Amino acid sequence: MVVSRVTEYEQLLAEHGTREQAAFYLRTRGRDIEDVTDRHARMMAARSEVASAIPREWRRGSVDRSNLDRFLFETDDIVVAVGQDGLVPNVAKYLDGQSVIGVNPDPGYYEGVLVRHVSHEVADLLQQVHRGEVELESRRMVQATLDDGLQLLALNEIFIGHHSHQSARYRLTVGDHELRQISSGLIVSTGTGATGWARSISIERQSTIQLPRAGEARLAFFVREAFPASGSSLEVTEGEIVDGQSLVVSSEMEAGGIVFGDGIESDGVTFDWGRRVEITLARLQLQLV
Repeated sequence: MVVSRVTEYEQLLAEHGTREQAAFYLRTRGRDIEDVTDRHARMMAARSEVASAIPREWRRGSVDRSNLDRFLFETDDIVVAVGQDGLVPNVAKYLDGQSVIGVNPDPGYYEGVLVRHVSHEVADLLQQVHRGEVELESRRMVQATLDDGLQLLALNEIFIGHHSHQSARYRLTVGDHELRQISSGLIVSTGTGATGWARSISIERQSTIQLPRAGEARLAFFVREAFPASGSSLEVTEGEIVDGQSLVVSSEMEAGGIVFGDGIESDGVTFDWGRRVEITLARLQLQLV
């Protein structure tokens, strides 16, 4: 199964109708459409080479990122994610043990932390995965379980707070501590996510919490900008969660509360007054080639 997303050029055509109108729009913002079309061409070439690498006798298919929440992967699928690093977390939450090959269509533009391979390597990698000859790296995920049983999975981090990032009010329970807080929300990060949002917070506040490593069975949480008001505790603003432990958050927000994973608010769930969410290490793990 090949997973990808629309390119910036495709988005511009959808919004502006023609290449010329898209070029005019970009010029008004000091950009050149040639840069956009060049990246589009590299993506199309990578998709084509990946499609050609799939053996003819194999069952095959493709899915756009926007349709992942309506797509059902088979247990024996090999998933090839063609795009930027963020595409891997996008697909990870919908998998249950399937192997994922991340393909970087533009190594000069995308960092390639999770999309580690280039398209001409895919033919050999598919055969190696099929024969069980390739080493898979297990990446731990974070799970949010709400009081109605709904679950969210994330490869990088879970955010809990207000959808506008204004002050969030909640009760926090971690270990023996139970306290009320007002803050800009909190994030719970995996080892994969520890190179991004969590690392930025950790550096800025000079935290003593050691961030988890990729694949490590440990999470780190950070309360963002805890407010020192009456009834708001600063006693616990960061910590870690290991296997078997959890962090529980109960909303005291009249409206606007949200829980979402990997920066995708559109996949979030409402977290208004009285709702409760428990954050733990997920049972499911990403199997990355």
